[in-house]
Amino acid sequence: MNKTEIKAFLDAKTLQYQRPEFLSSDPIQIPHRFGEKSDIEIAAFLTATIAWGNRLSIIRSANRMMELMDEAPYDFVTSASEQELKKSAHFVHRTFNAIDFITFVKGLRHLYKNYGGMEPLFTQYAKSNDLQEAITKVRGHFFEIPHLQRSEKHFSNPSKGSAAKRLNMFLRWMVRPSDTGVDFGLWTGLKPAQLSCPLDVHSGNVARTLGLLSRKQNDARAVAELDKALRRLDAADPVKYDFALFGLGVFENFQ
Repeated sequence: MNKTEIKAFLDAKTLQYQRPEFLSSDPIQIPHRFGEKSDIEIAAFLTATIAWGNRLSIIRSANRMMELMDEAPYDFVTSASEQELKKSAHFVHRTFNAIDFITFVKGLRHLYKNYGGMEPLFTQYAKSNDLQEAITKVRGHFFEIPHLQRSEKHFSNPSKGSAAKRLNMFLRWMVRPSDTGVDFGLWTGLKPAQLSCPLDVHSGNVARTLGLLSRKQNDARAVAELDKALRRLDAADPVKYDFALFGLGVFENFQ
């Protein structure tokens, strides 16, 4: 396929998969349970943080986190006592355990208390067409609190070569418009043009099959390469094609 044919194909697949029905099997359903901005973004961030592996397992574990926070993420993050935090002692999702959960609650508390939350920091550090450096800098503020080294692996660092798939997915949720009923469009200080594709094995393989990506590793350099290709298809909203790439890989086994 040439560029025009690829764009037409991906535009059609984006329309096919960017629908409210998508929510029933995707972790984004967790933040959709809430109505307040602060609750949505905290639920989204924590859900994205554990979003690797089987999606049903991710959804179950994310639901468990919401239960541990008494279905009030912002109130819990900003005011939970040490005793309340100890309720999570047996929480675990793969390698993300109770220590990590408590660290992430305290990291979020630090950002909301001292920086006004995540959105102001990402907006402050955003570049005109890139948020990867902003991820690294927000990560630095997040871990200003006392913490164990082990928890750092759960907040990806693009400056160290990470594709930061889960952070880029979270940013897509927050920034892209809500008109299709999937993403939220809550962070109006940022634009979809600044987003990067949440690159994983599915989207990466489909992108390579279509000639949008040549790099074999799913890392920060691959994200940058794919970004350039997707921006040639739609400079204003390149990450809308995440729905097409993911859907083709997961639901259609496109190769």
